[in-house]
Amino acid sequence: MDARELEARARAEGTPVIIGDTATFVWRGRGPVFVQGDFQDWKGEPLPLERAGPGLWKRSLALPRDAYVEYALFDAKGRRVRDDFNARVCDNGFGESNHVFYMPDGGPALPSRRPRGIPRGRVTRHRVDMSDTGLTGQRTVHLYAPPTKAPVPLVVVLDGEEYLRRVRLPELVDTLIADGRMSPIALALVSHGGPMRDVEYACSEYTVGLLAWKVLPLAREHLSLMDERHHPGAHGVLGSSLGGLMSLFIGLRAPETFGKVLSQSGAFVVENHEFVVFDLARHVPRRPLEVWMSCGRFEGLLEGNQRIDPLLKASGHQVEYREYSGGHNYTAWRDDLVRGLECLFPPSPAAKRR
Repeated sequence: MDARELEARARAEGTPVIIGDTATFVWRGRGPVFVQGDFQDWKGEPLPLERAGPGLWKRSLALPRDAYVEYALFDAKGRRVRDDFNARVCDNGFGESNHVFYMPDGGPALPSRRPRGIPRGRVTRHRVDMSDTGLTGQRTVHLYAPPTKAPVPLVVVLDGEEYLRRVRLPELVDTLIADGRMSPIALALVSHGGPMRDVEYACSEYTVGLLAWKVLPLAREHLSLMDERHHPGAHGVLGSSLGGLMSLFIGLRAPETFGKVLSQSGAFVVENHEFVVFDLARHVPRRPLEVWMSCGRFEGLLEGNQRIDPLLKASGHQVEYREYSGGHNYTAWRDDLVRGLECLFPPSPAAKRR
């Protein structure tokens, strides 16, 4: 494809220009220009675009046909430059926007907006005083009650405000329930401790305690929940990255309450350091967990997920592990989370028949 045809396709279709499993980034302007993204796990040197013609630059990459990819363009001084051929952007969580695209066999797991007319749950915002736990200030917890009066399992969501804002988790759950793809659940979306997040999520016994001392009593007060004393392990916990690590730790430490674990891109190994979940995973559990784990094939965390999966299975836990073509971001997690919710909270036979 010559430069004129390439630019014409970029203007008509947006970038990158995708043919089969090849994505070609195209940029017009004064170079040089570089690209970096999920396909490098955002590490190492950005890849230079090559001159395709006067003022036109390109770079082709082979990518999985079902991939979701976020990327950015940079000038020679490392400053971000806008890709004028791609208006699709998303918040990267660090005050910047990334350009995004799906390869031909990829796509959102659900519509970006909740369909009109479906039953909706209710979200309420609560402030929890932490002073009597030795922490300062208050913590925000959003509670989601599904559109049913029957008692339901609770899923505690770590990094709750991110899952509320960037995943729009209550809307996603509303849609899956209405479509008969999962049974109703309640949510407790718990905000993290800001600068203390990494400490709180690094297999902290204190965080396990906070759920028992603060979050569960709040949820029981405002939601219609199944009683874990009569339904051991009924509740679940969800998190991503260090939150995914912490979710598995919570399940391993409190399986009678949190018997269902959804771990997305769990940071089980960081800088070659194995967290204590590996030791816990090797022991025969007092109560086996139902674990759903996933990780992106572009991520440096992939190897740690691959290593802990067989350990959990060998100890008797029920584990569903999958890898997807994507990176470490909330859009990829939102797309993949649908499968985890369907797996751990399947619909009743009556709901399936609707």
